[in-house]
Amino acid sequence: MNLSPIEGPAAWEGPQIDWQKEGLHMLSPEQIGEIDEALGHLRSLGDTDFAEIGPEHFPLPTLGGFLAGLAERLRTGPGFLLLRGLPRKRWQLDDLARIYVGLGCYVGHLSPQSYQGELLGHVIDLSDVEAQARGYHKGGAQRMHGDNCDIVSLMCVRTAPSGGICRIASAAAVHNRLLVERPDLLDVLYGEYVFRRMELDAEFGDATLVKNVVIFSRDSGQLTCNVSGSYPHRAVTAGDAAMTTPQIEALEEMKRMSASPDLYLDMEIREGDIQFLNNRTILHGRTGYEDATDIARRRHMMRLWLEVPSWPALPRNQGVHWPEERPLWLRQRRPFMELPSRYLAEMSRRKLELAH
Repeated sequence: MNLSPIEGPAAWEGPQIDWQKEGLHMLSPEQIGEIDEALGHLRSLGDTDFAEIGPEHFPLPTLGGFLAGLAERLRTGPGFLLLRGLPRKRWQLDDLARIYVGLGCYVGHLSPQSYQGELLGHVIDLSDVEAQARGYHKGGAQRMHGDNCDIVSLMCVRTAPSGGICRIASAAAVHNRLLVERPDLLDVLYGEYVFRRMELDAEFGDATLVKNVVIFSRDSGQLTCNVSGSYPHRAVTAGDAAMTTPQIEALEEMKRMSASPDLYLDMEIREGDIQFLNNRTILHGRTGYEDATDIARRRHMMRLWLEVPSWPALPRNQGVHWPEERPLWLRQRRPFMELPSRYLAEMSRRKLELAH
């Protein structure tokens, strides 16, 4: 394969980019006022489920235009943006979730995040409640990875007492570093790996448990990346595949480079901040952290997966979850199941039950 470096604003290196200049939008008092009025309008319509919320339910006369153009900005620019200035404590937690969905629906279509069909996820340590907690329900550090959507977004509800910094890296910069230092391994990452998905995602989806996936691709017209540290190793453990030595080394080298201080960028996310990432071009993870014992006081991020129909389709051999599975996952969803008050109360109840 004739490989060449990726050029343009997507190929940034952490220490050399002024992220507050390139990717920070401070909400003005007028925009916060619009959000407040939009929430009032939404509440006036009665109990509206997240699945039913669209721009017409959450009218934003001026901020709406900025948000509607954000997807294209993420596709053609550095690939990240932090929305800051939302007064976190002005609203009850359920209303904060309604605001988050109301803002997000301008950027893209809400996508289910697992076989359970949740449209709004809760990134919180529940490893003492769930026997087989997934990555976003485990505490501690998280290695750099990608999710399975066009845009992944996080809203900070509560920070950890210490640590838990959001870390991002440009997949294009990692690609270019590999091209210089280990072109042999970069070539491997353009080839297929065997991924074994989570069993319940497959069972409630299209029943395909094992998929062949490429890490890097240019088939959409620009570099796209989809990397998971766990799925290829799950395939090996289950006997679905045997990774070659170069394949293992390529994943490890990519992991090392994306966690290198001369490539990654640490973003301080304060309570009320909302981060938007182009999941095709940005790798994300977090540092380790200390947490509270009480579930209601733990580090808590709400998460949206957004799909952007105007973007070029992701190559078929780069998706872990295919678009036709989303309606199948949504069959498990119950209205209002993601409301934070209900969700946290249920998790606290389960923890109490386990203690007895």
